[in-house]
Amino acid sequence: MKLFFHYCPCSFSNCYILGTEFTADTRQPREAIIIDPSYMDEAVLNFIEDNEYHVLGVLITHDHRNHIRGLRTLKRIYDAEIYGMNHHVADHQTTLVRDGDVFNIGPFCIEVISVPGHAADEVVFKIDHLLFTGDALSAGLVGRTASSYGATIQISALRNKILPLPGDYTVLPGHGPPSSLEAERRFNAGIQLYEQRKNERPRFTR
Repeated sequence: MKLFFHYCPCSFSNCYILGTEFTADTRQPREAIIIDPSYMDEAVLNFIEDNEYHVLGVLITHDHRNHIRGLRTLKRIYDAEIYGMNHHVADHQTTLVRDGDVFNIGPFCIEVISVPGHAADEVVFKIDHLLFTGDALSAGLVGRTASSYGATIQISALRNKILPLPGDYTVLPGHGPPSSLEAERRFNAGIQLYEQRKNERPRFTR
């Protein structure tokens, strides 16, 4: 697989394109999927066209504008199916995915892991050794939440579903640089701060 990472300065977010490698068989089409089309600018379009990719699908980690604002432009150019946990994203109908789903888009095998908290529809997409984590998990941080309840369910999902994954993975977040799952297991300050605050809360007895 070939991964293209694009940082969008207008929304401070990341867009990813995952494509097949070049093969000696020129009859074999080159295929790609896009994760979180934060912005469709010349760099993204040139990468797709220069590699002669057939865009098969678009994965949405969560329906926040700074991660989907390029979707309308993308759909005007490519007839790609959209996958997410909302029925519609940016007025486009999606193919619904749910926690635990495993499905294929062309040669790509994708596992869906729901991690609500930052957004109700937040998911992590696991593809081979890559984790596309949206805003749920980034280098040293976790997603912001609107309440302590949201923080609790997000940390619980990360601890129960993401951090215990066997082996190491590359963490590809919606914002900031890539990381490794092992680094986040050991050093993620967002998780550590949550645990510290939880332990410091006063306990009332009757």
